[in-house]
Amino acid sequence: MGFRKKNKSPPVLSHEFVIQNHADMVSCVAMIILLGLMFEVTAKFAIMFITVQYNVTQNLEEAIEPVNLYQYGPKDIATVFFYLLIAVILHALIQEYILDKMNRRLHLSKTKHSKFNESGQLAAFYLFSFIWGCSILTAEEFATNPTFLWEGYPHSHMVFQVKFFYICQIAYWLHALPELYFQKVLHRLGLVLLVPHSLVELLFHASRLFYFSDENKQKGFTLWALLFVIARLLTLTLSVLTFGFGLPRVQNQGFSLAEGNFNVLTVRMTCLAAICLTQAWMMWKFINFQLKKWREHSQSQATKKKAVSPKSKPHKKDPTRGGSANGVLKSDDKTSPRARKTL
Repeated sequence: MGFRKKNKSPPVLSHEFVIQNHADMVSCVAMIILLGLMFEVTAKFAIMFITVQYNVTQNLEEAIEPVNLYQYGPKDIATVFFYLLIAVILHALIQEYILDKMNRRLHLSKTKHSKFNESGQLAAFYLFSFIWGCSILTAEEFATNPTFLWEGYPHSHMVFQVKFFYICQIAYWLHALPELYFQKVLHRLGLVLLVPHSLVELLFHASRLFYFSDENKQKGFTLWALLFVIARLLTLTLSVLTFGFGLPRVQNQGFSLAEGNFNVLTVRMTCLAAICLTQAWMMWKFINFQLKKWREHSQSQATKKKAVSPKSKPHKKDPTRGGSANGVLKSDDKTSPRARKTL
């Protein structure tokens, strides 16, 4: 990672050089963008990278004052790029000042070392996502009004917190979740589903961290397994509720790219099928993982039982064996002293 002091410096701009110093290079790019705010000529260009774009002011019926909402557009690519740089810097800071210090104390093997770093980074990200997502859902009062998942569809506008949340998610998962924000369909459902998913993944990676520090600490995996199944059931329930019962009853039916309206049967069933298949695939991997662990545990227990051999019991002497000899000795004992002398 960046920020580390290396004894030997590889050739400049080589592959190893980029790997070791990529965080420093990214920090320089981010500083150049921030310095652009100081000059009037470049301020308009630099602010596009830092602030959330496409602000729209609307007068809502339930709000006394105008509300600032946000749309999406091509300028958001610049914002995602900047916070991608910030994510790289934070990744390096967590690695350098937290995980590396813990690794030095634990003296882990190379395999456990890489897994420990992975779980440490993901645990920090999921903790951040879970707390932030819960704060947004609390502000939206989802617990008391679940119908907000489909009310007012199409959801072509979003509040600042929701848009910035998705920008940060894309910045972290740029290779995996770009469509989560740019399609903008059902971003409310996506937010609700990300919160329990973040909690479950947070518990899993936190349990791995405790396990690597002490292999006897495995109770966290049991709780994770329970919450994993609950999260999958919750995801399926909310998806069926939204796509199967909520959206078909909304007044805005039809397909319109300009309005961001995709409320047609084909799209709803496709989204629902995709979610169901994803959850089924996750459950299949989870079941196979648990069966593999159960087989390994059974085999280890069987080998332990074979290793501990039963104690050999003392054999009882057969009274018939050696009876004649004993009889002779007994008869000899009864002989007179003269007979013994003659013998």
